[in-house]
Amino acid sequence: MTTLSLIGIGTGNPDHLTAQAVKALNRADLILLPRKGDDKSDLADLRRQIVGAVVTAPVTVAEYDVPKRADQTDYLGAVNDWHDAIAAVWQAAIDAHLPKGGRVALMVWGDPSLYDSTLRIAARLPGLTTEVIPGITSLQVLTAAHAIPLNALAAPVVITTGRRLRDEGWPPAANSVGVMLDSGGAFQAVDPHGVTIWWGAYVGMPQQALIHGPLAEVAAQIVETRARLRAEHGWIMDIYLMRRGDER
Repeated sequence: MTTLSLIGIGTGNPDHLTAQAVKALNRADLILLPRKGDDKSDLADLRRQIVGAVVTAPVTVAEYDVPKRADQTDYLGAVNDWHDAIAAVWQAAIDAHLPKGGRVALMVWGDPSLYDSTLRIAARLPGLTTEVIPGITSLQVLTAAHAIPLNALAAPVVITTGRRLRDEGWPPAANSVGVMLDSGGAFQAVDPHGVTIWWGAYVGMPQQALIHGPLAEVAAQIVETRARLRAEHGWIMDIYLMRRGDER
């Protein structure tokens, strides 16, 4: 029997790990650690730092190269093929290091339940029992960094992606919109009148950058800052919350 623990690690800050996450890492027989190329080596380094900071048990760490997603017009098809390839890499690593089964741990940015496909990939592996250790989401870290509530008083919140915001505009009936997985500047697709934005890159990390204000006034600043930071670090993780009206 093989058990895969998907462990939410927040934004990579060891202080964001829960006690449950630390226990799960220490009881693992194998920790899978993904590498996404030299331009994103910081992400692997952060996972290594977490292992070094909290793992005291003798655990095998196996690093693997994440397959690249094909660039094709069929987005969902490309994603499904990509997930198949990642699942095959996981299976090969598990078979190599735990041929008789055991406990496998995989650290997931934020929480495995929110705009993350690790659970869908795990479902492709036969004979595997999956458990989820919840983590702090980047949306929580963003609102904490700006010291704001996620929602206006008694008002709804929609969490969506940059792709959908760009294609469909402001979600109907939403007062507040949290946007994840934006390739850059999707907020420019909405009417900025009366909209406030709270943006953050690398939230919770040492290189954290924050901008907030009326969307009409700070949109260009966010676009410029995002481009500069991506060029400087070779990668970027950013997220933002937008709200209509004056109430925070």
